[in-house]
Amino acid sequence: MNLAPPRISGSAPSNAPPSPGKAPGAFRTISEVADFLGVQQHVLRFWETKFSQVRPLKRGGGRRYYRPEDVALLRTIHQLLYTEKYTIKGVQKLLKEKGRTGLMVISPATALTAPASSGLPLNAAQRRVLQGVLSELRDLRNMIDG
Repeated sequence: MNLAPPRISGSAPSNAPPSPGKAPGAFRTISEVADFLGVQQHVLRFWETKFSQVRPLKRGGGRRYYRPEDVALLRTIHQLLYTEKYTIKGVQKLLKEKGRTGLMVISPATALTAPASSGLPLNAAQRRVLQGVLSELRDLRNMIDG
């Protein structure tokens, strides 16, 4: 399962993980979200203690229900921690600087099924570096193709 986040859009979910009888915009249980992200349920509960922005609804008996926006934020946190190799403090700093919506590089609409994309926005210097690399790769391809 590819967990790289797509860019922001901002609509209600149109796709969701396989859950018989559930609408795409339905709230998800902790087990559904944990299975989707490929983490244990205790990891999600731990993230709640480290990231105040993660606030699932809690119903009778303490059962957690995650809104599509919660899943999008958790997917972004997962991406930053596991793929981008940020530390928890690093993600906390990003959340403090950019806020919940500024950090969320994925939308609730695609939080559960979207394909990979570049993730976080690039600054001008990063964009120039990548454009240079792309140019070099094109030159190399042209050399190989003859």
